[in-house]
Amino acid sequence: MSLGLPEDPSNVAQAWQAATRLGLERLDAQALLAHVLGLPPERARAWLLAHDTDLLSTERLTRYAELVQRRSAGEPLAYLVGEKEFFGLCLAVTPAVLVPRPDTETLVEWAIELLQVLPAPRVVDLGTGSGAIALSLKHALPHADVSAVDLSPAALAVARSNGERLGLPVRWLQGSWFEPLDAGAPPCFDLIVSNPPYIAQNDPHLAALQHEPQLALGSGPDGLDALRQIVAGAAAYLRPGGWLLLEHGHQQDADVRGLLRAAGFDAVSTRLDLAGRPRCTGGDLT
Repeated sequence: MSLGLPEDPSNVAQAWQAATRLGLERLDAQALLAHVLGLPPERARAWLLAHDTDLLSTERLTRYAELVQRRSAGEPLAYLVGEKEFFGLCLAVTPAVLVPRPDTETLVEWAIELLQVLPAPRVVDLGTGSGAIALSLKHALPHADVSAVDLSPAALAVARSNGERLGLPVRWLQGSWFEPLDAGAPPCFDLIVSNPPYIAQNDPHLAALQHEPQLALGSGPDGLDALRQIVAGAAAYLRPGGWLLLEHGHQQDADVRGLLRAAGFDAVSTRLDLAGRPRCTGGDLT
């Protein structure tokens, strides 16, 4: 395996250890090797430790070297192995969608709190990407009627495939924000939820996210363009007492609270992510 080391590895332990010496984190190195070997994630680490002296074929070593090089260049691990766990669900991911982040689980938990007390809640996820939010809600609340919208046909194909594989029926709609919804119908949603693009177009952090779809990341000079559009359009689709929940950047909470209050939302509040930073803001429409 060409990893630029004096001695080429030949067995399981030598392979992932060689990758760590090149700068990969141990868990990433082991996850990539497990993927090459076709091991299920839940058994991978124990298998690698129990079979550390097993020899690897040239074909597998070559494939592993390729993945190690791509990961070293910054490509997300989830794209290389083709999946990412989110809220207990194993989701397929491709470069057409953002890699689901643990921080977004804060948004899902809040949504479940609001919906679980309703007998037949209706919810729509705007900018669904891989379907992470919509599918997590459907999994936690089988009685909920869940719709999901995305502008990208490629992203929507990934989400639809995830739903079919997991056996979670969601209504998938292609278009920009509220565009695919029936604008002439009476307001019918109990909850609108979204993790939209919210990074400013000149933010230096965008460079580190070059492998992910830029359409799902940047949103105007201050990062608030998509959030403004969603807040402005939400009232036409929410039932009285319905909620709008939004994920945003950790320095945008005050701006988002202001947008919601200006649009007539009450009980506006913000919740913190796993690192204790402001991450989700919402309010209800009375």
